[in-house]
Amino acid sequence: MQSYKKIYVLLALLVYLFTGVASTKPHDDEGHFTNLKVLPKKTSDEEMDRIMHGISKQLGVGCLYCHVPKKGVFPPDMDFASDEKPEKRVAREMMKMTIKINEKYFGVKGNLQAIRKPVVRCRTCHHGHPLPPPNQ
Repeated sequence: MQSYKKIYVLLALLVYLFTGVASTKPHDDEGHFTNLKVLPKKTSDEEMDRIMHGISKQLGVGCLYCHVPKKGVFPPDMDFASDEKPEKRVAREMMKMTIKINEKYFGVKGNLQAIRKPVVRCRTCHHGHPLPPPNQ
């Protein structure tokens, strides 16, 4: 009788384990970011972190400057795909502008190279502030 209980417990644990594995969504390494309009669709997690932290540091702002938190989610999480804040739209236009400047005047080839190794970047005009100084 004791061995049947062990078998039932083991079977229940296996069913629980397989149900959990079956219900999880596989991680899609390529193109899992949504609403990318300037950055390449296949930007890796590491590349995205590097780019976003660089922009944040160069402008002296945090994530909440351009991004909004998800509504009704606890603990709070960011809704990076949302275009709710106008600052995000401006940031996209600024990225396009610096990419064009780097391509036209400094021979940087392609969008991805202009993002990875820019000559002109946010700090060039902003000097660590969200808005560039008025004297420029």
